[in-house]
Amino acid sequence: MKKQDNAPSYFNWRRLKTGVLVTGDMGGWALLKPAEFSLFAAGKLKSGPAFRELEGAGFFRSRLDFDSMFSNWRDSNEYLRLGPGLHIMVLTQKCNHRCVYCQAGSGAGKNMSLATARRAVDFAFSAPVGGLTLEFQGGEPLLNWPALKETSIYARKKAAETGKELALALVSNFSLMDAGKADFIVENDISLCTSLDGPAGLHNANRKYSGGDSHAGAVKWIKYFQERRGVEPPGGPSALLTVTRASLGRAREIVDEYARLKLPYVFLRPLSPMGHALRRWEEIGYTPEEFLKFYREGLDRVLELNRRGVAIKEKTAFLLVKKILGSQDNKYVDLRCPCGAGLGQLAYDCDGAVYTCDEGRMLARDGDRSFLLGSALKDTYGGVINSEPVKACAIASSLDLQPFCARCAYRPFCGACPAYNRAAQGGFWGSMPSNGRCRALRGIFDYIFEKLSEKPVLEVFEKWLAS
Repeated sequence: MKKQDNAPSYFNWRRLKTGVLVTGDMGGWALLKPAEFSLFAAGKLKSGPAFRELEGAGFFRSRLDFDSMFSNWRDSNEYLRLGPGLHIMVLTQKCNHRCVYCQAGSGAGKNMSLATARRAVDFAFSAPVGGLTLEFQGGEPLLNWPALKETSIYARKKAAETGKELALALVSNFSLMDAGKADFIVENDISLCTSLDGPAGLHNANRKYSGGDSHAGAVKWIKYFQERRGVEPPGGPSALLTVTRASLGRAREIVDEYARLKLPYVFLRPLSPMGHALRRWEEIGYTPEEFLKFYREGLDRVLELNRRGVAIKEKTAFLLVKKILGSQDNKYVDLRCPCGAGLGQLAYDCDGAVYTCDEGRMLARDGDRSFLLGSALKDTYGGVINSEPVKACAIASSLDLQPFCARCAYRPFCGACPAYNRAAQGGFWGSMPSNGRCRALRGIFDYIFEKLSEKPVLEVFEKWLAS
């Protein structure tokens, strides 16, 4: 029997408001009218624009361009042959803020010693990567300024000795910033990220600070570094938003605040049920559906500002569009398959303990040490990277191995988070339909693919990729 030329290759599908989305294993996709989808699924679609679109995306068995498919997959998954490039160093567990979603401001905790910091740097440089990022976190890392300063100098020296590229990054609330620290940061090319939860009233309600106006301090130093280093990262600072129940209904205001401050991105992310946030969930948490309403309002405002000529991106949409339209690794470890736990990042606590990721480290503070890999003070890189938690995370975040994910239309572009699953479900495995992260991501994907059918939005997304 002659093989059908128009027989479809393997695909997953999902009904959207704008049509039926079909996706292939290698990231090809097409948005079809219901009648076109019926013909395609039955192997009866033989010509027309939809046929040509599907053919180009690799949906017909006899017309597969394996060279192009392999090239796209290789470029998007190149990180799998490398080692962890992101190394998060927790310089202190202490903080001078009492944010409603964080436990670091409790007054408890300790600092990382200079000796431990150096050992952590040595450990990071033993990863077989040509370039790496050291990201200083806390607590509030400026509370341990001596370690931050000396570790930066030591890491630059180590980079010169090894010939590896090095990027230094600091995540800070800026409340302890001063001219001397700022000079050192600029002179040593340390990129910056701060917290900005929106307009002053909302930010200060979320990020309580007895030392003054947290919002005013953050804005002061955002503008200061923009004036010295330009607006765009890695020179200019970026900011991260934490969405609480108080944020709901205020997405436009939040986006406008980021635009007012000329920040290049606003990152609309749902709150994770971990640590202090989990204990206060009834007060500050929300359902995935409530978050999705907030997200749609925020993305709509970003797109509206773009059409007016305001250069601002929504980070979640940008990360997903890089995969959907660009077939690119977006370098965001939470949206990789397998995820970046251990494979793309490592986190070092104050005592030198090494974890798969910062979320795994945070779970350890509540007594769950499932993501502990070893110690930078006594273990080797090989021993840590071949440990059972790294393997478990890789298996548990491989979407092909999860029944619900394997059948999902968004599998080629998505990623699971074992740390989230552990916190929300009690185990590494399974992004189930009831999983809040999964429900939020599916809703975001739905909205982005629906918006892609609008030519003005497609033009905005393509401009994001080109910039």
